[in-house]
Order: sequence, then structure tokens, then C-alpha cells
Amino acid sequence: MEDLKLHGFWYSPFTVRVVWTLKLKGLSYENIEEDRSNKSPQLLQYNPVHKKTPVLVHGGKPICESMVIVEYIDELWPQNPLLPHDPYERAQARFWVAFAEQMVPVIPALVYSTNAEEKEKAVEKAREHLKVLEDHCLADKRKFFGGDKLNIVDIAFGSLLEFLITLEDLKQVKILVAEKFPLLHLWLDNFKNAPIIKENYPDREKILATMKPAMERRFPSS
Repeated sequence: MEDLKLHGFWYSPFTVRVVWTLKLKGLSYENIEEDRSNKSPQLLQYNPVHKKTPVLVHGGKPICESMVIVEYIDELWPQNPLLPHDPYERAQARFWVAFAEQMVPVIPALVYSTNAEEKEKAVEKAREHLKVLEDHCLADKRKFFGGDKLNIVDIAFGSLLEFLITLEDLKQVKILVAEKFPLLHLWLDNFKNAPIIKENYPDREKILATMKPAMERRFPSS
């Protein structure tokens, strides 16, 4: 049995990436749920630079940053590979993972928007990124980003899109409009129904129940 421990927040899209990867690889691990307002001394020790989750601890050695962790797991445990074997295809996958990371700032921009102008600006920024995916990454109507099988790009975008959809409910906006993004909707349905993903998909209602009171306390007049 591998000595694996995962420090994270259950509803974080970044922690979810690692959970999906561990599950896809069939790996057992100890889940250590962190408290956002009171992070454990172990977490601060393991990630002294950013002091953030997720952190995977393997044999006492910490690995930080969600997609770095995903690649680490994929390299060490070859079953159900997430990165293509072909060097060109692998480079393309890494390109789209990097593009996914460029979407990350949209999340706090939307979460912390306090007026209609800020909210709309964040929504439009998100749609710009989604339009690129629709037109350049899914134009061939493939089932997943990797073709017929899940790959690292699905992991990168799947967690972010699910969180954006949750934010649609929280902020009362519409980002992933079906008419604008039919291929993304088709991909998301395929992704959510992949067995391992479906079994470990975050509960949106539970996330909303957790986030909404915190948002109301932070922005009582919004």
C-alpha cells in the first residue's frame, strides 16, 4: 500500500483534480480535510511558499500545486495514463492545461464581484476562454479532450467548469450558455458520466450550502 496523504478542501476545484486522478489510478490515500480559516501546521510546513492546498504527501515528501501533483501521479503510476505517449500530443495536452490555468483568475474575480459591472466583466472573461475551447479544442466533436479516453486536459478543465457552474447559482449569472457552447455542453455531459468522475463528483447543493453563508457574511449588502 502506498503511503499517500492528501491535504485539501473537499469542494476546491484544485483538490478535486487530485482526487479524480487518484481514483482513476485506483490508489488508496488518507484524506486530510483542511480548515480554510485555520490551516494545519503540517500544511504550512509542507507548502511554506504558497500555504495552499492541495498538497499530496508521498512517503513523507510533499508535492504542491494541483496539476503538478496530477503529472507526478501519472508519471509514477502508469495505469490509466492521462498524458499521451506521443511527444507532440503530450505537448498539446500540456498547452491546454496551461490554458486552463489561465482561467483560474476568473474564479476569484467572479466570487468577489460586488456590483453588476464587476460581475459582467468576470463573466465575459470566462466566456472568452470558453469560446477558445469551443472553437479550437473541441471542434472535431471528440468525446473527451483526449479522444475516447479521459486525459489530463479533462481533469484540468472539468474541475474549473463545474466550479463555474456552481458560481452561476451563487452569483445569479449564466456563463456556460448552451446556445453559445454546444460542444462544451456535450463534452461536460460525457465527462460527468464517466464512471470514476460520476462517483466522485462534488455535490453542487452541498457546495452552495457551504459557500453561500460565507459569501453573505463577507458581502452582506451584495
